[in-house]
Amino acid sequence: MLRTPVSERRLDILEWLKEPARHFPPQRHGDLVEDGVTADVVAAKLGVCRQAAGTHLALLAGVGLLRAKRIRRRTYYRRDEMRIAEVARMFEKGW
Repeated sequence: MLRTPVSERRLDILEWLKEPARHFPPQRHGDLVEDGVTADVVAAKLGVCRQAAGTHLALLAGVGLLRAKRIRRRTYYRRDEMRIAEVARMFEKGW
């Protein structure tokens, strides 16, 4: 995880996903809070292509900060609050 480059966009995504209903429009399928958001809506908010947003989301999921869930043919991402708190505690302890 420490080798993952810090990105302002990834930090924005994590911040937006704290309150997804506030930052993203309702989706056709899946609940914003329970299921998360798709790469399409993140891409629209960031102003990038879906592939770029998907790369950011996959990286965050890969290090455990987001959980991915398949609904139909789409992947939905939401924060993993327990993992985020765990990582924050490691840094507070001077890890």
